[in-house]
Amino acid sequence: MNSPEPVFNRYVALGDSFTEGLGDHDPARPNGLRGWADRVAEQLAGTSEDFRYANLAVRGKLLGQIIDDQVDQALALGPDLVTIYGGGNDLMRPSVDIDAMVDRYDEAIGKLTASGATVALWTAYDAGWSAVFGKIRGRIAIYNELVREVADRHGAVVVDFWRFDGYDDERMWDWDRLHMSTAGHQRMAVETLDALGVSHELEGPDLGPAPVLSKAERRRVNYIWTKDFVGPWIGRRLTGKSSGDTVAARRPVLESISAEGF
Repeated sequence: MNSPEPVFNRYVALGDSFTEGLGDHDPARPNGLRGWADRVAEQLAGTSEDFRYANLAVRGKLLGQIIDDQVDQALALGPDLVTIYGGGNDLMRPSVDIDAMVDRYDEAIGKLTASGATVALWTAYDAGWSAVFGKIRGRIAIYNELVREVADRHGAVVVDFWRFDGYDDERMWDWDRLHMSTAGHQRMAVETLDALGVSHELEGPDLGPAPVLSKAERRRVNYIWTKDFVGPWIGRRLTGKSSGDTVAARRPVLESISAEGF
């Protein structure tokens, strides 16, 4: 006998820029963003008249900050669904204690699942094809295997980003090559709903053949990326600043949301 499809009434999303929605621009929404979590919420809203949604994610946060700032706040909202992703910003730092980081994550996931909520968490993306982010591929693989163990231990749902194909298309990423584009967020919403076992009406993006850039066009694109993204990003690392220092969670309390997001 097939299990009944889950119905969620109180969804709280936790994390960093991945969950805040950077790269999926929508000036009509809080922080000017939509993102995969909003898209998931819009689909869930169609399954429950009592559905409400909060998004506590803030760009630039390390995993420890996400745990300290968001987990207890989420539990106070009484969610029946929690999604959480963190660790990507830690993995990009010059040094990181992955075992210690995941030990804290394990404790947080245990706390969330003990509340009775369904909890979904992510592996990090395999950026082995990237000339820049591919250099930390080994770190990411270790982190991912530990995260899978955490999920197994606590009965959490894994959205296994590491194993997704199609994200090696640059159009799945915003201009900074770090955050997903609208197409990337659309695909992630589909994958998340599928992992949760929720029927939905979303479809993945159909981008068609990728454009072919000349060597001159590629050099220009790389120059702009280095000047506008890499330079400021390194500057923040050297000064201890974060892109999220002046940013607040865009949906800090549970609120109703229509199928159109408003």
